[in-house]
Amino acid sequence: MMHIGFNKPYFTGKETDYIMEAVLSGKVSGDGLFTKKCQQFFEEKYAFKKTLLTTSCTDALEMAAILLDIKPGDEVIAPSYTFVSTVNAFVLRGAKIVFADSTAQNPNMDVALLEKLITPKTKAIVPVHYAGIACDMDAVMSIAKAKNIYVVEDAAQAIDSFYKNKPLGSIGHLSAFSFHETKNIISGEGGMLSVNDEKFSSRAEIIREKGTNRSAFFRGEIDKYGWVDIGSSFLPSDIIAAFLFAQLENLERIQLRRKQIWNKYYEQLANPAMKNFIDLPFIPEHATNNAHMFYIVCKAENQREKLIAHLKMNNINSVFHYQSLHKSPYYKSSGGSIDQPFTDYYSENLLRLPFYFELTDNEVDFVCEKIIEYFTSL
Repeated sequence: MMHIGFNKPYFTGKETDYIMEAVLSGKVSGDGLFTKKCQQFFEEKYAFKKTLLTTSCTDALEMAAILLDIKPGDEVIAPSYTFVSTVNAFVLRGAKIVFADSTAQNPNMDVALLEKLITPKTKAIVPVHYAGIACDMDAVMSIAKAKNIYVVEDAAQAIDSFYKNKPLGSIGHLSAFSFHETKNIISGEGGMLSVNDEKFSSRAEIIREKGTNRSAFFRGEIDKYGWVDIGSSFLPSDIIAAFLFAQLENLERIQLRRKQIWNKYYEQLANPAMKNFIDLPFIPEHATNNAHMFYIVCKAENQREKLIAHLKMNNINSVFHYQSLHKSPYYKSSGGSIDQPFTDYYSENLLRLPFYFELTDNEVDFVCEKIIEYFTSL
């Protein structure tokens, strides 16, 4: 019997060639040849004003929090249905997190709730584009502009996805991407900060280089560099960038196959016999699908765990996703107590199916067959 894992990193074949090229260049620390190639790729393809590779999306978010001068007493609005890095970056600077519930249609932040959550202490809004599907960014940016609030897009899952023809990650003042091995484009670990408000550009370089103006020095703009701000070591080795560049060269091919897999899942699970048991991903008219993941949402309580067990019996590895952050031990220990019904609904019922470049059509067929088998036997 075939075994179908949840994720399998895809290698284009050029990664080790480029890593060797980086090694032989004699420059394997940060901001080498391949770092520059990757940043140039994003700036040219998606018209991001300035991009800076980081060691993770978490680091990119932490840089954003420093750039916004987040301080104790500031409030940051974020979804509860997200990875902890989304909020940790701001908690580390002393912020209070104000959670927004998800929508009834998909796990994204319900932007209709934003105005009620904003107070005079609100410093930033952090929309997360879950599964690469865009939040309503016109509404987010309109509210932020009216209230003089910054927007940081958590675009960890959103490479090559769009909102009304605008690349995700290009709309907020700042944005953060991930190249973790579970993402569409990978470098094992890795991330990127996109700086869309030019007033942050120079300081972003400084923060990324341990609080020094070292980047300006290497460009010949100053005759020596020193400690000028707070910061940390956020830049990745050029070996990581070399790996990433091999992936970026194959972006279109990778995306094409992932979309084929996504569409095959959708077509089979849109089976009329399934409509009373599961909901499929909802993509609003303003959004595109970058095929980051395929998930289903079980409608009946406790069905997800039974389905996971059924799939496991058939050597299929499926996983649940985020646990509601507003119910986390850390949040509760800080005195937080709120009701977020849609966040909890996804936390309890959403199931991610196996999804990776090398997943075959026959394997997708088998996964769908076993899901349909489970529900039609109830």
